[in-house]
Amino acid sequence: MLGTAGLGTYTALAPDTGAQAPTGYSTTDAAYTMVGRVVQVADGDTFTLVVKGQHQRVRMASIDAPEIGNPDRPGQMHGQASRKALTALISGKTITLRCYERDRYDRNVCDVPLPGGDTANRRQVAAGMAWANMEGRGKFMRDPELPALEQQARRAGEGIWQQPRPVSPWVWRYQCWRQRQC
Repeated sequence: MLGTAGLGTYTALAPDTGAQAPTGYSTTDAAYTMVGRVVQVADGDTFTLVVKGQHQRVRMASIDAPEIGNPDRPGQMHGQASRKALTALISGKTITLRCYERDRYDRNVCDVPLPGGDTANRRQVAAGMAWANMEGRGKFMRDPELPALEQQARRAGEGIWQQPRPVSPWVWRYQCWRQRQC
């Protein structure tokens, strides 16, 4: 462990290969860890973690959850249910994340390990609360188990798969928010 302070710690995993970690954190083999307490769940794949007294926004790796609406943009069916499911899994808990990079919105892109070896990422997909993120032909996919979990959730009619033709969030954002064809 390289350091502790406040509500979180950070740990380097291997020599630096250029991953974009937060300032003051060590980057590693395209990965870094963060330990902190979850203080807010924004939606089914995004939350805020307090690490070393600082708020860090986190985007869960390899998944994409239904969009939640706001006054300017409509949301998707199951957006609120997805947020509630993630809230039940992680809200208020101290967790250790395995992170890969910062995205264009300056969020840490991370896997969210849970006790017992599972991840919140997998649980969201298995419960039908998120898609395995296949946007751009899967360029954001880091967990090879997720597509199979999504197929199982589809067959079982879980969550988003209760709808006749659910629209993936990456298509929704383009069609509804950019093209205004909701």
